[in-house]
Amino acid sequence: MTPLCALADIGDPGARGMVVDGKRVFVVRKGGQVFGYVNSCPHVGAPLNLEDDRFLDLFQTSILCANHFALFEIEDGRCVRGPCLGRSLEPFPVEIRDGLVVPKA
Repeated sequence: MTPLCALADIGDPGARGMVVDGKRVFVVRKGGQVFGYVNSCPHVGAPLNLEDDRFLDLFQTSILCANHFALFEIEDGRCVRGPCLGRSLEPFPVEIRDGLVVPKA
């Protein structure tokens, strides 16, 4: 399985975007856990970030859609504020193996 990145390459908390098999995805690190999502806002389908690897709000406690300022929970991708309230980001399951972030099989 091809690694997406090293865990050490992601701040804590932090995020990193990438393209996997033609699909825009991103990984968020929070403590010893990582969470992966497709980089598409459920409101209009636009990418969440406007700058590389900038997926978190100012306080780094939520995922932010920079287009509509919607906020999503890091742990489950559920929208808690904004035009897509109650909807969720599409998961991109990942796990940590030997210090590397890899897609779950």
